[in-house]
Amino acid sequence: MSAKDVVTSYFEALNRHDVDAAADHLDPEVVEEITGVGLFRGRKEVHRFFDGLMKAAPDMHVTTERLIGEGDTVVAQWRMSGAFTGGPLFNGVQATGGRLELRGCDVIEVNEAGKIVSNTAYQDGIEMARTLGMMP
Repeated sequence: MSAKDVVTSYFEALNRHDVDAAADHLDPEVVEEITGVGLFRGRKEVHRFFDGLMKAAPDMHVTTERLIGEGDTVVAQWRMSGAFTGGPLFNGVQATGGRLELRGCDVIEVNEAGKIVSNTAYQDGIEMARTLGMMP
């Protein structure tokens, strides 16, 4: 399976809201940095983050607009949308009902075993805070 195939399958699992299946794509020692949000080390921390996101935005959907792969590295340009109607998200912020519309780009590294070992996700944290009602 190519690195692009791994990343495609990972995003498909997220869109099914199958956090366990998404986590199966991750190396146990994965490092995920989401700019403006935080650094997550290990499969369990990444799983916890996405589980909270899915609960906070139960209709969340990620559209992958472009995948560019070279060797073990894949760049994924995406759009995320969903309503912030569920459980708390990020530091206990309560649901506001606000609509999340976010663009971003992930730089993902996949190892020889077909597991994601690192991901740096670039997204507009200010826009996310605005749409979630955390900022004017």
